[in-house]
Amino acid sequence: MPAWLRGTLIGFPFGSIPAGGAQIPTFLSYSTERKLSKYPKEFSANKGEGAIEGVAGPEAANNASATGSLVPLLTLGIPTSATAAILLAAFQNYNLQPGPMLFETSADLVWTLVASLYIGNVILLVLNLPLVVLWVKLLQIPRPYLNAGILVFATIGVYGMRHSSFDLLLMLGIGWGGVLMRRFDFPVAPVIVGMVLGPMAEKQLRNALSISEGDWLIFVTQPISAAFLALMLLVLVVPPLLHARGIKLHEDD
Repeated sequence: MPAWLRGTLIGFPFGSIPAGGAQIPTFLSYSTERKLSKYPKEFSANKGEGAIEGVAGPEAANNASATGSLVPLLTLGIPTSATAAILLAAFQNYNLQPGPMLFETSADLVWTLVASLYIGNVILLVLNLPLVVLWVKLLQIPRPYLNAGILVFATIGVYGMRHSSFDLLLMLGIGWGGVLMRRFDFPVAPVIVGMVLGPMAEKQLRNALSISEGDWLIFVTQPISAAFLALMLLVLVVPPLLHARGIKLHEDD
């Protein structure tokens, strides 16, 4: 239960902001549960011997993030994820514009959508409980076979996007980069998050510069943007300083 609650508190805010996505809160929840656990070694245990908090927290964060994306979609008409963008297109096909007036003009539709979330969770519960034995058997697949299957489908997916040989070479290079990072104990999660959010950040950067006619000062003159930049700077600078201070104090002792 504590892992569920922490995962929900982490996931919902990220789902409510543009480009938040489910990847960041999922990784954050996992690392949080690992740090708070009295037995962190269980998170690296063999199959069937891990910590249940490492599953409960990230799954709760993932679900909360998906639900949180409905808040800006229904109240402001702003999609914060690919799924929310599809929902927005569906609304527009029926001549419905999500926003503050949607709750007054189509309240029945809004509350039906909210009710569908509860119905969907009940259906998932009904399906997953009887089939849990089948899902557990999937864990018995030997890891080499599982990795080979993932590689095949990843290769087909990458080549099917643009039919480009360069994309296959890029995938191979990124894969070997990931192997080297694991070999030398570099964290992989920040790289994955950066690759997911990078294109979104570049697109929004171009949009902002287009609106400001190429003026980079727009990022520090707008209060919300300046606040996020300051927060990001603190996140990047403060932890290394605290770490260096801790090392210095340890040496003095």
